[in-house]
Amino acid sequence: MAQRQSVNGVADVVALIDGLGKLTGRAQFIWFLVFGGLFLDAYSNAALSAGLAPMTEQMSLSSTQVSVLTATAPALAIIFNPVGGWLATRMGRVPPLLMAKVFALLGALLAGFAGDFTMVWIGRVLVGVAYGIDFAVAMALLAEYTPASIRGRLNLWQAVWYIATTSNLALALVFYNFDVGADIWRWSVGSAGVVAAVLLVLQILFLSESPSWLATKGRLEDAVRSLHKIFGISAVAGTPAEGEKAEGEKAAPAIGMRQIGILFRGRYLPRTVLSSVISLAQAMQYFAVGWYLPLISLTIFGESFEKATIGSMVFNAFGIVAGIASAYFARRLGLRLSSAAGFAGVLVALVAMGLTFGKVPTAVAFILPVLFILCHAAGPGANGKSIAALSYRSEVRTLGTGVTGMVGSFGSVVGLYLFPQIKDALGLADTFLVIAVVPLAGLITCLVVKWDPTKATVSPDDEDIEGGTLDGSGRKTPAAAAAGTN
Repeated sequence: MAQRQSVNGVADVVALIDGLGKLTGRAQFIWFLVFGGLFLDAYSNAALSAGLAPMTEQMSLSSTQVSVLTATAPALAIIFNPVGGWLATRMGRVPPLLMAKVFALLGALLAGFAGDFTMVWIGRVLVGVAYGIDFAVAMALLAEYTPASIRGRLNLWQAVWYIATTSNLALALVFYNFDVGADIWRWSVGSAGVVAAVLLVLQILFLSESPSWLATKGRLEDAVRSLHKIFGISAVAGTPAEGEKAEGEKAAPAIGMRQIGILFRGRYLPRTVLSSVISLAQAMQYFAVGWYLPLISLTIFGESFEKATIGSMVFNAFGIVAGIASAYFARRLGLRLSSAAGFAGVLVALVAMGLTFGKVPTAVAFILPVLFILCHAAGPGANGKSIAALSYRSEVRTLGTGVTGMVGSFGSVVGLYLFPQIKDALGLADTFLVIAVVPLAGLITCLVVKWDPTKATVSPDDEDIEGGTLDGSGRKTPAAAAAGTN
């Protein structure tokens, strides 16, 4: 019988997971089950968007009320992204994820059965809480579940986002053909509650705590059990490595504002700057141009509900393709350079849209937004979340994803509120030229800040090991050690 490897700390846990090379069977299912939460977040956002027009008509909502409903979820996420990261650092990764599904379920039920604006808004508040918590924690957990050789697949969350949006639009068409009338928005929003309930049950049954997080707490017996439950890896608990304390003691740094400060000093500062700028810029450009895409859809596909919905699905189809391709570009170019290339493409698309709006045939007017979506989803749209999840050691990873998510949510709010006002003041063509400043800032940041987690290892004392593979632990990977890096 082969001798089982001893697990003495985070480095051993990560080495065992990285040694798999790929995920199969139960591990693959659990990986996608965590991804399901990101699907729910996008689906909940799309549910409101698809039903906003009939809701506005049925409830006689003012433009201010519509704006409040639209921005509530991303605004709440500004607060609950870092809260989710703090909870995951203190409680573990799984409890906050389950908590988020409960909030999402309650929010969908409240909004779906609401009789007035206030109840719909409260429902969106709960959805925003769920969105903030889930995104911050899920990306960190996925990073800790994934072998280093396939971590580019974290970028698939962007494809999942567009798949979720398309799914809700398709379901809205089904409800429309059932002739549910103005209540179509209730069915759309309520269906998100069904998704939340299914995910809640499945995650309770199958999710297991991150072995890396357990190891940072010195809970080696639990880490070994989790490794076996998720990956089928057989190991034995050893003696906690130096710097990793016994069970019951806090192995991670002190929790709170002081720990968050780690992200903004020393070698972590450029990582935080890069991931935050990418997240901020991609959110601003996506939600700003989102105001224009429905106009293109109506122009090309017609003004009926069915044609406009199908048009939106066509645009989202390009997002799905680009989101899947983002994993390839991240692996070949690295997260930083693929983000830079994406920002460059978006910059070109926005300038062209600004200079040619209303002056070119409809076919050309269609191609430019498609170029925008392809470049956005294949580059910064996906990388803003992934680069944060891979740039920090396990003890502070969820705080890093939380802060980055908070910045991205702020960008969403800015895109939803500020740019429509610019459009009213300057007109749509000039607005595109103003928006072009956003990808330009993202491009410059990607070229100036050289950090890329796909090209280096993260170590416990903040030393970057160039040429290694990010393992999320506090040790060199075998490849980095063999190369003699330090």
